[in-house]
Amino acid sequence: MRLQRLVHVVVPALALAILAPAPVQAADTGIGTVPQGRQSNSSYAASNSAVSNVFATTQQVSCYTPEVPYATSDGPNDGYDGETPCAAGTATTGEDQGPYATQAGSDPGNPAATPMLVKDHSESDIRVDPTDPSHLIGSSKWFVSAEGYNHVLGFYESFDGGAHWTVQGHIPGYEGWTDNTDPVGAFDGHGDYYSLVLGYQFFYNSDGTHNFAINPNKEPNPAQPAEVIAVAVRKHGATAANDWISTVNGHPDFVAPYPAKGQEPDKQWITIDTNPASRFYNTIYAMWAVFDGFNSKVFVSTAQALGNGQHTAWSTPTQLPTVSGTASDSYLLPHVAPNGVVYTSVTNFPGKNAFCCVTITVDWSTDGGHTWQGPSTPAAKGIPETIAYANTTFREGISNSFAVGTKAGRNGKYPLYVAYEDYSSGSANSLLTASYDGGTTWTSPIQVNDNADATVDEFQPNVAVADDGTVGVNFYDRRLACPQASTPRGSRGGAGARHGEPGLRRNSAAVRRQQLLRQRQYPVLQAPSAADRPQHPAHQELVRSPAQLTAHLLRRVHTDVPRRLLRQCVQRNHQRLQLRQHLRRWNQPGPPAAAGGRRGDDPQLIGSE
Repeated sequence: MRLQRLVHVVVPALALAILAPAPVQAADTGIGTVPQGRQSNSSYAASNSAVSNVFATTQQVSCYTPEVPYATSDGPNDGYDGETPCAAGTATTGEDQGPYATQAGSDPGNPAATPMLVKDHSESDIRVDPTDPSHLIGSSKWFVSAEGYNHVLGFYESFDGGAHWTVQGHIPGYEGWTDNTDPVGAFDGHGDYYSLVLGYQFFYNSDGTHNFAINPNKEPNPAQPAEVIAVAVRKHGATAANDWISTVNGHPDFVAPYPAKGQEPDKQWITIDTNPASRFYNTIYAMWAVFDGFNSKVFVSTAQALGNGQHTAWSTPTQLPTVSGTASDSYLLPHVAPNGVVYTSVTNFPGKNAFCCVTITVDWSTDGGHTWQGPSTPAAKGIPETIAYANTTFREGISNSFAVGTKAGRNGKYPLYVAYEDYSSGSANSLLTASYDGGTTWTSPIQVNDNADATVDEFQPNVAVADDGTVGVNFYDRRLACPQASTPRGSRGGAGARHGEPGLRRNSAAVRRQQLLRQRQYPVLQAPSAADRPQHPAHQELVRSPAQLTAHLLRRVHTDVPRRLLRQCVQRNHQRLQLRQHLRRWNQPGPPAAAGGRRGDDPQLIGSE
């Protein structure tokens, strides 16, 4: 995600309009509708007793040669210390430290003269191998300079369900661009892993800001397109950090190159049909937005995964249907239903009212991506968002999430779920709505977060559905106070409140938490009629694949590195993955039925952290 890019291509008046507060409006009807009941702070604070924390990216030391060096250090302020050359023997990953094939043809001064040490990470994505649920691959931004926002993508791989992440390093093949960004990946049915890469060039102005002008005399590598959507494939059975395939016929595996100014790809996402019973088994769906200033349109390209790290040629990008009259379409989050229908949510931003407020719709394809239908009736409309959260330097990331259910109703439709962040009350809440008829109608939203204090933020929700239909929503929660810096917990990683420093609102900690709602006879949100309710035995109450559900919930956790990192309540340098090791609390009895209702029909909170 590249907010800085937008700042440099607009006139100041427009930039001020974007940062203006959202128009005042009534709170969303879903805010305050909490069917699972409220949870006290003390109960919530104790709810992580069954959670084990694993620091994935501390287990190896990584170095690579960046395309553009950035010598400025903002340290020692907020833990900054600039780029650090990687001495011989420092890296333990076994990765190629450069220089690289795509850096040939770089202008003088590029690439960097020496490999640099990877110090920081942000925006995590984690995926589970459908051929082996113990095999996980995570990816994130791989920073050598937080000050310069200088990074490629990196990966970390586990073969024991996340307990150890023994193989990791930067994802090779696209080092010839200043940055590789927005980590996202998917496994195919063969067990090959596809990383969808956004590579883009920029150079630094004299004041250190980014310049994205297409200028062969200044851009670091005129031998490569200015920006690309591309793929790197990790073949099933790969064991070394360098075991990636990123070329086709001797050239980088481009899905779509963009050499011209005004064509700015961003917000890419990928999914693959891994159901052997599907007519479109192993079809790859790559999606992204293309910006021209603040306007954007959304596109899809497909290919067929062949196994052994190979795939067919990418199709010509197709523009997806969207709501008419919007200035910007973005946030494509595709998922494939068990019957092979592929759906994606689309977030639409209007061009008036200070770009407030967003509408979320759904597009779909029933023929493997050859043709597309939509947009659906809006799942949410006129939803206000925020640019940055109060008392932080954290800006908003992708503020909604989309998932497809795993059990079809009697009408043959699979449930569609949209979780989204809503700022209409003056604080961020995470809401959830569902459709049981393919997006024609949507249920009234419910509030996922169960905090008693309505003035704290719960934001960036991520929804996933387990094999048995259990719906999980993962989000950041700021209800608890930061640990004091003087305590062991507060001192680890530089967290905690400090005298004289601005803290988060009410000194609250931004903690990733998870809300799980068990499906007994139908999902957490009631279908409008019994005929549309997914039918399956009522005794199927357990999450069949807890590791897979947790991994989906943890994908794309946005913690962008800001210009000045807050030290309060920030775990710096390393991604932390929370993996549930004990499922005891997932099987607790549900709450009593409401008057006149059936116990088995009620959504049930079965665990949170």
